[in-house]
Amino acid sequence: MKLIECPRDAMQGIKAFIPTEKKVEYLKQILQCGFDTVDIGSFVSPHAIPQMADTPLLLASLANEVYTSKLLVILANLRGAQEACMFEQIHYLGYPFSVSETFQKRNTNTSIEQSLLQLDKIKNISVKSGKELVVYLSMAFGNPYGDPWGADEVLQWAEKMVQMEIKIISLADTIGVAKPSTITYLFKEVTKAFKDIEFGAHFHTTPQSWKEKITSAYEANCRRFDGAIKGFGGCPMADDKLVGNMPTERLIEFCDEHKLSTGLNMESFNRSFQLADAVFSTNHE
Repeated sequence: MKLIECPRDAMQGIKAFIPTEKKVEYLKQILQCGFDTVDIGSFVSPHAIPQMADTPLLLASLANEVYTSKLLVILANLRGAQEACMFEQIHYLGYPFSVSETFQKRNTNTSIEQSLLQLDKIKNISVKSGKELVVYLSMAFGNPYGDPWGADEVLQWAEKMVQMEIKIISLADTIGVAKPSTITYLFKEVTKAFKDIEFGAHFHTTPQSWKEKITSAYEANCRRFDGAIKGFGGCPMADDKLVGNMPTERLIEFCDEHKLSTGLNMESFNRSFQLADAVFSTNHE
């Protein structure tokens, strides 16, 4: 199973600024674990996500590190993509595309139609720069705004991404409402219809619902899962403090139970796990 660790998603909603040197220490430790990919930062407006304003400094501090993980950054527009493409060590550009009009405006300050135009430009610059694009279909399992939603609509957007030659598409449970039946249906349908596309699961969850979400996605042929150590974080634009990221340790527990290989160095992971509390403490004085 392919595990993607998301310290960026864990950090971004914390109001107290985590010192850059503390982030660097944590990221260096995570990069020793052997995750397939590490979601390391974002190139978005510092007014929108002030916690990630030091992403260029983080990347510069990691320039001489030796690791096998691929680095992913999130961006919301062409300017962000252009900045990200200046860093050679970045492998993936992640773009959040919402199937909810309201959330697209809240998250990237654009309409869905404008977002599609942005995505097309970002796709072009990613190809020219030798980066790979990962699209997150946000609100893929429902939204709290009353915007139209249906599984067939999500499948249509997945097809649109495939038509744009996006090779990695992650279905995002942005507010943690995904039900096992919906997870099963969507992943079975997309993996059957688009066999050459890598579909991932970016779940936000309550402590009670993590296992049913992983199980439903895995049994429906999903093999790419995002997580964050101890479940820290979530989406600061979604306004639900009770819902956090999928805890990486729960993904590992699932893999252990099913005898699935993760490729992780568990000694390094345990050190990262122990370090997390200090990093995500609200007191950084």
